[in-house]
Amino acid sequence: MFENLQDKLERAFKTLKGEGRITEINVAETLKEIRKALLDADVSYKVAKTFTDEVKQKALGQSVLTAVKPGQMLTKIVHDELVALMGREAEEINLKGSPAVVLIAGLQGSGKTTFSGKLAALIRKKGRSPLLVACDVYRPAAIDQLKVLGQQVETPVYAEDGSKNAVQIAKNAVDYAKKNGHNVVIIDTAGRLAIDEEMMREIAAVKKATSPSETLFVVDAMTGQDAVNTAREFNERLNFDGVVLTKLDGDTRGGAALSIRAVVNKPIKLMSMGEKMDALQVFYPDRMADRILGMGDIVSLVERAQEQYDETEARRIQKRIAKNQFNFNDFISQIQQIKKMGNVKDLLGMVPGIGKAMKDIDIDDDAFRNIEAIISSMTPQEREAPDVINGSRRKRIAAGSGRGIEEVNRLLRQFDDTRKLMKSVSSGGAKNLMNLMRRN
Repeated sequence: MFENLQDKLERAFKTLKGEGRITEINVAETLKEIRKALLDADVSYKVAKTFTDEVKQKALGQSVLTAVKPGQMLTKIVHDELVALMGREAEEINLKGSPAVVLIAGLQGSGKTTFSGKLAALIRKKGRSPLLVACDVYRPAAIDQLKVLGQQVETPVYAEDGSKNAVQIAKNAVDYAKKNGHNVVIIDTAGRLAIDEEMMREIAAVKKATSPSETLFVVDAMTGQDAVNTAREFNERLNFDGVVLTKLDGDTRGGAALSIRAVVNKPIKLMSMGEKMDALQVFYPDRMADRILGMGDIVSLVERAQEQYDETEARRIQKRIAKNQFNFNDFISQIQQIKKMGNVKDLLGMVPGIGKAMKDIDIDDDAFRNIEAIISSMTPQEREAPDVINGSRRKRIAAGSGRGIEEVNRLLRQFDDTRKLMKSVSSGGAKNLMNLMRRN
């Protein structure tokens, strides 16, 4: 995410390396590179110029402390301005009302239907009872897609097959929710172009008929400045409450994330990264600024870990480690916990300094696949007591898993090293587990 922008900003800051202090001359050269980096990321010229002007004003007014290098000082100023540009504070969606109605709007192909499913999953986690509503009456597979997503996130879908009246469907869905105990209604609407007057009138009518507590505009982050311009036109017609950025895990240049708040003066409330139904997060401007500048996002990483944290299991594992009884069953259990946290490369990118190192390394969601295949080929006795695995057993495990004997040997050696380290320093086990994953 934002790798190209991150690299270019880093190169820009290097122009201040070796400088003893910030001056108008050396700052001008650095800001020229920063502005160019922003424009290459598809940020509008007006937003990029305003941004660099603000940075310049603050930089020239700073007294650089002896202990702080000019490059570090400018990085801090750019960080703070990025946070301000993207909205300063996180803003969650408004779910007031009985039921609370959330209206989803956006362009065709922006990911509205998938986002609707993810939002239902997020709301269910908070103890609410959502209802998904299929109001895309134009795309043939839209209703079926929403029904499939509804099953995945265990959320019912209200649909009226054959009806072409999106306004009436939405009104009927709200009545249905009231009668059936659903306290949040998520209305998935058809994708539309801002220039399509009839379609724009329809979604305005849906909004008027349902009085949503929250109207969200879904933006495909990969479309950059085009999405920002469209958001402005939608906002003039709908006066939406917030923005959702989708496909942030793609090869995005970042223009939408950096420009949209300044252009429409509406907060980015949520961001979606990945295809899994739990891949939806609150948008934190400060954390995003950290990631853009290569500082990682350790807070989000800890939060994800806490969501999957099983205290009972953790105590059990800790006791087994202390008694040197940690085995492959425990190992697999820990792998499953990490996999639940999300895309592995994205998780590693949250660790300060790791994101840049991992940029050219391809790690997909199946990063643990080879390890799991080898362990699955072991007998229950071998998983319980790894020390019994001799040469002939290693050959059988290699054949059964479809992996080479050298991979099996490496896994056993690394597992043994990890087990010893975990016994002496429990935190070291997580580090070795990550190293193990990267080598396989």
